[in-house]
Amino acid sequence: MNRRAQFLEVLGIATEWVPRERNDAPAEAVPATATAPVAQAPAAATAAPLAPVAAVIADVAEPVSARVKPLARAPAAPSLVPAVPEPGSAQADREAAIATMDWPALDAAVAGCTACGLCQTRTQTVFGVGDRQAEWMLVGEAPGENEDLQGEPFVGQAGKLLDNMLGALGLARGRNVFIANVLKCRPPGNRNPEPEEVAQCEPFLRRQIALVRPRVIVVLGRFAAQTLLRTTTPIGKLRGTVHAYEGIPVVVTYHPAYLLRTLTDKARAWEDLCLAREVHDRAGAGA
Repeated sequence: MNRRAQFLEVLGIATEWVPRERNDAPAEAVPATATAPVAQAPAAATAAPLAPVAAVIADVAEPVSARVKPLARAPAAPSLVPAVPEPGSAQADREAAIATMDWPALDAAVAGCTACGLCQTRTQTVFGVGDRQAEWMLVGEAPGENEDLQGEPFVGQAGKLLDNMLGALGLARGRNVFIANVLKCRPPGNRNPEPEEVAQCEPFLRRQIALVRPRVIVVLGRFAAQTLLRTTTPIGKLRGTVHAYEGIPVVVTYHPAYLLRTLTDKARAWEDLCLAREVHDRAGAGA
């Protein structure tokens, strides 16, 4: 069994192939909700941005995404890219103070933060979890209901899936991985973060990254990716390319909660993890 098959089995995809009697249908006719015959996909259709990981995933068949039109998306949400505060403003002074904090001070600042309205509805803050000298850092969007109750990022079903994804890389929660979110408090009803909430909370994440100094950052989901990379580019166009944050390589993939709803994109997530692994290994070789 090749690496892709093992990964998909771990993530709960028992069957990813179209029955052979349906293989006579032209590839162009595959609807967006159908599963394409991955094993027979032509190598030439592989997306160009994934070329750097050809050696790592040479035995992985072309993903369904190369031939399936993307589902229609909802209207774009307002940009979450934080604005640069005016020099000398209260926000600029606050960000400068956060940028000098050590771990105990940062932990205390997050726990007592009242900078936005989320402090009024949270059960507790969700600082982050894992090895504070980790080589890998994972960044998500915001705590959900389970995270708000337990005080730890990525728990519940999405957390189990993330743990399986880490296991496929030979990693484990708390061992050589630090996991955090852009927001440290749960938005009510798990709604999308608002720009002002991101602006107030993102300096905490920036300081966490500076303290951890990972070899690679894996960003989970659109909101986290657009915030960290200061862009409004859709996640589909951010995937498959190595980005950079303060000199640290960044790989973008889908949020585990999204993958629970969209099983076919788990194959894409495997490609992203292969890319992140190669980036990590290269960073280690050059250290």
